[in-house]
Amino acid sequence: MEADAQVSQLEQALIQQAGTLAREALQNAESARARILAESADKLKLAEEREILVARVEAERLVRRQTQAAETRLAAELDRLRWALTEATLSAVKSRFHQLVQDEARYLAVLEAWLAAAAQALPAGELLAEVRPEDEKRLLPLWDDISARAAPGRVLKLTSHSQPSEGGIRVRLADNRAQLDQTFEARQARLADELARVTMERLFASAPDLGTLIHG
Repeated sequence: MEADAQVSQLEQALIQQAGTLAREALQNAESARARILAESADKLKLAEEREILVARVEAERLVRRQTQAAETRLAAELDRLRWALTEATLSAVKSRFHQLVQDEARYLAVLEAWLAAAAQALPAGELLAEVRPEDEKRLLPLWDDISARAAPGRVLKLTSHSQPSEGGIRVRLADNRAQLDQTFEARQARLADELARVTMERLFASAPDLGTLIHG
């Protein structure tokens, strides 16, 4: 009987020990499972963050490409508009100058004003005023009065030039030391920057008065 009791006690002890080991194993397993899940969650979070970062970088790169492409298209369109508006501006200026030339009273008054400005700007010496042949015919009968008003006290002769021109007048010293070119073409060339400014303004707002080419 004593032997049976000892066996029974040993069995109980083994069972208890097995239960303890089982609980410890279960706790260790739970801990390992929790650790694995936590590590997996961290790795997944990092992977998601990397994917988000990669996606953001790619999106920004795509936006930059699209923006650059849009800016290139816009620049090309602005260049086209600038060219078209420049041509339209030059055409309008030429048209207005033609109208001025057709109005003899206004045109002769403008030529006289330009002549007076040249006489004041140029140094002392005999002056030679050069105009188109058709303008010479207009001015010749009135030249003594015009030259007396525009350049009092100075010798001022009238002649014509053979260069293609829309009109205007070029005044120079007889010895060619200096000249002031007030032909339409020369004034237009000098006002090229102003024309560019006007063109840019017309891209975004109304253009200012173009009369500066005639009266400026």
